[in-house]
Amino acid sequence: MLRAMALPLLPGYRLNRNVGKEKFHKSQHLSYLNNVRMLLSEGKPGIGGEPLLREKTKPKYSVFTKEIGSDVPSWVAFDRQVLSFDAYVEDEVPDKSQEKYRIRFYKIFFYLEDDTIQVTEPVVKNSGLRQGTFIQRRRISLPPPDDDQFYTVYHFNINIDIVFYGWAFKIYDCDVFTKNFLKKIGIKLNPPGECPEDPYMKTWRRKLDCIRPLRPYESFDTLKQFLEYDRKVLRFFCLWDDSASLFGDRRELILFYFLSDDTIEIKELLPHNNGRDAMPFFLQRRKLPKYGPPGIYQPGAITDRVVLNLYSGLAENRVYGYLLDKCKLGKLEQEFYKDSDLSIGTTINVWGRKVLLCDCDEFTKTYYKTKYGIENFTSIPWKAPSPPKIERKFPPYTGFGSEEDSLRSCIGLVPMPRPNLGNFRKFMEKDSYGNISNILRFFAKLITHKCADVDRLFIISYFLSDDTVSVFEPIERNSGNAGGQFLKRMRVKKPGQEVFKSELSEYMKVEELYIGATVNVNGYLFLLLNADEYTLKFMEKNSEKFPFSNLELALQKLKDEKSKSREIKQVFRDADPAFTKMVDYNTFRDIVMTITVGKLIEQELVTIARHYGVPEDPCPDTNILIAMAHEQLKKNFFENFERLIYSCVYQDREKKKVLPSKDIKRLCKSSRLPLTDDLLGSLLSKFEDNEKQINYESFFCVLNWRKHPMPELVAISPLKERCEDMWLGMPSPIPTKYINYFQFLKDVYGLEEE
Repeated sequence: MLRAMALPLLPGYRLNRNVGKEKFHKSQHLSYLNNVRMLLSEGKPGIGGEPLLREKTKPKYSVFTKEIGSDVPSWVAFDRQVLSFDAYVEDEVPDKSQEKYRIRFYKIFFYLEDDTIQVTEPVVKNSGLRQGTFIQRRRISLPPPDDDQFYTVYHFNINIDIVFYGWAFKIYDCDVFTKNFLKKIGIKLNPPGECPEDPYMKTWRRKLDCIRPLRPYESFDTLKQFLEYDRKVLRFFCLWDDSASLFGDRRELILFYFLSDDTIEIKELLPHNNGRDAMPFFLQRRKLPKYGPPGIYQPGAITDRVVLNLYSGLAENRVYGYLLDKCKLGKLEQEFYKDSDLSIGTTINVWGRKVLLCDCDEFTKTYYKTKYGIENFTSIPWKAPSPPKIERKFPPYTGFGSEEDSLRSCIGLVPMPRPNLGNFRKFMEKDSYGNISNILRFFAKLITHKCADVDRLFIISYFLSDDTVSVFEPIERNSGNAGGQFLKRMRVKKPGQEVFKSELSEYMKVEELYIGATVNVNGYLFLLLNADEYTLKFMEKNSEKFPFSNLELALQKLKDEKSKSREIKQVFRDADPAFTKMVDYNTFRDIVMTITVGKLIEQELVTIARHYGVPEDPCPDTNILIAMAHEQLKKNFFENFERLIYSCVYQDREKKKVLPSKDIKRLCKSSRLPLTDDLLGSLLSKFEDNEKQINYESFFCVLNWRKHPMPELVAISPLKERCEDMWLGMPSPIPTKYINYFQFLKDVYGLEEE
């Protein structure tokens, strides 16, 4: 018999498999999978693209065609999609003879986005086992010899065994989503298996059925009532009429019924100065018996349970026992008030006191309407009739101190300061803050027969914070009057009141002040001629308090003269021969006053003129701006104009003698030119050309107050001004120079332009 012999490993006896081979590279293990960079070492060939020994190659493509799938990555397509399987494990118990194994239940979660698996065990109370996460989320390899591969979704099904790290899990069911997903990918599902019962739990339940408590036990479930009615309280208004007894009277009570534990609490409403001590509770919170007082019982007589002692004989090893008495013989029964016993008109017994329920709140009405269907909640008068109020008369004012202080001395033996809560709130709201002064200032003229005082002018200030008034006379040279403070800040009484009287005096109010009004300040009569801009705006803003500043009411008086519309239009046309649609204020005032025949007052006329006035140019003249700049430069002794021009020449690279306005402003700031930002900006805007370029030589030459001086500015008095080159000698009542009468006629009479 011939036996084959292996050739020796000598040169020339074996074939060289690398003959003709040209590729000897190592395979690339880093690549892209679904557009995601990943490590793909499994299933790759070895040297030169050929598989190594004992290496299993995997198919290049899946069982599905490319058209069926999607191009998005798996962690996007299967985000938050998890397969859930129900499984159990037979856990051996080698150290007990009563049981051989136990059934432990698990949940297997398969995450589709990255083929990771997580195994958890539901927590069972008092099991004594460490339950929860059994296997953390990770990719799990297959059992040997395929341990180089990992579990995929195709390895899962129902009613199969699956092994994770040596633990054999029996999958007996899954959820609906898992079933539908497995069917969609073509996996045929097995029928669901049966879940066996744990023998240990079966034995333990049998023991629990046989176990009885060592002492008598009877449960009283009050937690449900507490959770349902916690913080829900019924409130009744009650009356206890104790007027029949000696020194008794009617007592007003409030009863609170707590639905969480059926307890009652009663509080008493004590009127002022009743002479009773203020007690926190009329009845502390407790259950209220219907038939009280029930008497005095021995300790332990009133209990929730009735317990019987069991007699076990006279043996030495006798056992003491107890038993609940289901018949509850000898138990003291007490009836307590429930919510069904309380209703309006019912009299309840509060430890021997008859309390009548007279009314309840809205929550109590809703509760009884919902639970018991009660609709009638007619209340019973429960408050005692108030005694007749005696009018208190005070003695007349004595003349010492203020009227309020004298009145406080009549109210109590110890004089106390008058509480001014309302005045303090008004003071905080109307006090001066920021640019809001809350001070109304009027220019007034003294009405007198004395020739020396006829031309005296005053400023009357009304402080809204405390309704006080101050009068100031501007100082005028060579007038013969000292000027200054005429009346210090104080409240001014209305004229014609009795001095020594019991009632408080009336004082001047802000509604009485308006242009054209005559006010009496401590016997001096003043005619209000004009007001400042803040006062006029404040009165127009609060026209409901100042009706003479209401534009609609003023125009309504003019609309009543609609029959004279043609004549009125002709009068305004004659006053404007150039048809500029504007007339001066004095002409407008004469025409309107003639039309209304005294129906309009000066305040209403000023309101109309301010509304239809032609706005003046707010920009000041260039000479005025230069004069203001010279004044500031003189005060600071600034004369470095040559250095500024040299700096501009250095910046002017193109030698055009012009620079942008922003560059000149920057140079002025860097050289600390003592001009304010507003004044400097106004000056630069006056010297700018169309391209916002400034001739710096002419600009700084104009600012040079040494070489080009300007006449000094003359301060204009705030009280006396020149209007149309005529000295008026009084505050100008002209709110605006020109009035747009055409728009005025159009709004009042509806006239159109011809």
